Amino acid sequence: MPHLSDLIRRYTALKTADLEWLHALVSDWQLLADLSFADLVLWVRLRDDSGWVAVSQMRPTTGPTAFQDDLVETFLRDDEPGSTETAPLTPQAVARRALIDRAWNEGRICREGDPDWSGGVPVREETIPVRREGNLLGVIQRSTNLSSARTPSRLELTYLQSASDLAQMIAEGEFPFSDQGPLMVRSPRVGDGLLRLDQDGRVVYASPNALSAYRRLGLTADLVGTRLARTTLDLALTGDPRDESLNWTASGRIPQEAEVEARGSTIQLRSIPLVISGVRTGALIMVRDVTELRRRERELMTKDATIREIHHRVKNNLQTVAALLRLQARRLQIPEGRAALDEAVRRVGSIAIVHEMLSHTPDEIVDFDDIADRVIEMAAEVSSTGTAVVPRRNGNFGLLSALVATPLSMVLTELVQNAVEHGLAYGPGNIEVAVRREDPLPGAEDAGSRLIIQVRDSGGGLPEEFDVEGTTSLGLQIVRTLVVGELGGRLEFRPREGGGTEVAIELPVEHEEQMSVP
Repeated sequence: MPHLSDLIRRYTALKTADLEWLHALVSDWQLLADLSFADLVLWVRLRDDSGWVAVSQMRPTTGPTAFQDDLVETFLRDDEPGSTETAPLTPQAVARRALIDRAWNEGRICREGDPDWSGGVPVREETIPVRREGNLLGVIQRSTNLSSARTPSRLELTYLQSASDLAQMIAEGEFPFSDQGPLMVRSPRVGDGLLRLDQDGRVVYASPNALSAYRRLGLTADLVGTRLARTTLDLALTGDPRDESLNWTASGRIPQEAEVEARGSTIQLRSIPLVISGVRTGALIMVRDVTELRRRERELMTKDATIREIHHRVKNNLQTVAALLRLQARRLQIPEGRAALDEAVRRVGSIAIVHEMLSHTPDEIVDFDDIADRVIEMAAEVSSTGTAVVPRRNGNFGLLSALVATPLSMVLTELVQNAVEHGLAYGPGNIEVAVRREDPLPGAEDAGSRLIIQVRDSGGGLPEEFDVEGTTSLGLQIVRTLVVGELGGRLEFRPREGGGTEVAIELPVEHEEQMSVP
């Protein structure tokens, strides 16, 4: 389905500020649909002023829908005589167009006198003008399926009265709120629990779900007739630093959200002031019990902290192992044994760097650029044979998962160490680690991106008999095993233009590793 922004830019002459207002309205109009037990369709004028186009639609969760099909990108154009581009409007569309035009021209909420039976079920039609700073932006068609009509309960009457107030606020340009504070990821909905307050902040109606939520906080009396702000603060835990925010929310004076916690339960509140003709007449407070949700969030936070602590301890243990290997290497008199232990120190150190980075992030995702810089510098310094070595990185690795970062850090350690000890063994030079990402080819989106890495040195180059598959070097065997066997990549050693050696690595990188952000 086309996006609201695309449709408005394609078909209308509305400005950016108007588009943002409609975005705010559409993001919050599930509330109006549920309170109205009705479908909502947003119509805006076409750019050439020849009619209307539907740019968004919402169905209620509290009642049956009036439309089985989507109306988005449906047109109600002027029926010009002799026009072949526009089909004649059906009687139902003519009536709908007339009601929309009426709300637009008169700038007020309009209602059809009799239900419309053309679709096989009785539907009551209303139109609500959408206003921003005195200017009309469009019209909301509110269609109520009357097939299940019955004597309304107190709850349903409160819903309908609240919907009427919200519709009037939309027509006057008071809703959505331009100064609304940031909403939480999952705001309370109408069915979660609803309280209606009068102008003084007293509860005039409490739905059963809302009353049950307050019972969990420890309320023993009835809510109706009480000042909600005072009652909520009395139930809240003492010393709560959010008391001020909670007071403003529970009093219904400003549009925002807050949470109250007591007796092991957590209740989320959302306040919607009702302002009619510039006068605050009361407020709607939606209530949701988020106790279980917050408990799971705390469990996840505890689990994340535990994982980070494990990585921290692994890093410390690896550093201890590296220190012990260094001590042992100093005591050895055999050069080959000391060199082998030094290599082990470098390998352990590269793994420790990855665990150190993982201990500072809540996910198993790390920014590998910092790791690569530290690994390259460490390998060049420790492996230096006394010649001047200048290592540098060109390009960005980006975000990588721990499953890729750990073996890749060892690969870089081995290749830089090998370049220093063999490629630059007889003179100064430089080492460059070039990296880039390549997007998947068209038609292969599921294949993921590829990470292309080249480790280049300006040394003496490869010997003529060199064969990476038959090499006896432990370091190069580790590189080949990790790149080809564990990471599923490709590895190639080749001469570098201008002298020296270039090692080319190509690794597949999954979409999850690119999109996850620590």
